[in-house]
Amino acid sequence: MSHTLGIRQAQKQKTRQALLDAALALLEEQSLSSLGLREVTRAVGVAPTAFYRHFRSTADLGVELVEAALGSLHPMIDSTVAAAGDSEERIARAVGLIAHHVDAYPAHVRFIARERHGGVQPVREAIRRQLARFAEEVQVALAGHPESAGWSEEDLLMLAGLYVDQMLATANQFLEAMEGPADERDRVARMATQRLRLISLGRRHWKS
Repeated sequence: MSHTLGIRQAQKQKTRQALLDAALALLEEQSLSSLGLREVTRAVGVAPTAFYRHFRSTADLGVELVEAALGSLHPMIDSTVAAAGDSEERIARAVGLIAHHVDAYPAHVRFIARERHGGVQPVREAIRRQLARFAEEVQVALAGHPESAGWSEEDLLMLAGLYVDQMLATANQFLEAMEGPADERDRVARMATQRLRLISLGRRHWKS
């Protein structure tokens, strides 16, 4: 009996993931607000009623996609802001990791870029919560740097928000560079490095 239940659970999880993958592929060409659940179930080859065994709505599915797109990125904080090394090393590491992530997950990056200010409120809120969590994690990491001595928590959170916003902007620019000329990727990397250097320079001269 338990073996049968295990098979059913595995099949249910497989169908759920197939719905997420199909939705993400369809969202390459449209926004979530225009996506119909029948489109998603047709792509997977299941009945429309099967959708509701996994998600309450396309908005619910969108929130799950936010978790898939952003939830796994939190360990990157340790690899960038919190890692050992000077400012230049952390900047180079951050730009490289962003470029690698965009190469590996372009559909996720495109989804977040489009839906961050899109028409589906639960998804906008899910993205906002994830980005706020990123900022808080960066704030904690920044507090451990010697140059943060004397900074208030409020100012550290402000600085963390600047870094998070810049990382998002850089990801979007790397995504756009995929369809541009061969040297566009190098230009994006150089500009991202310069912007992060400018933030770091301002940090050294900021007084709370």
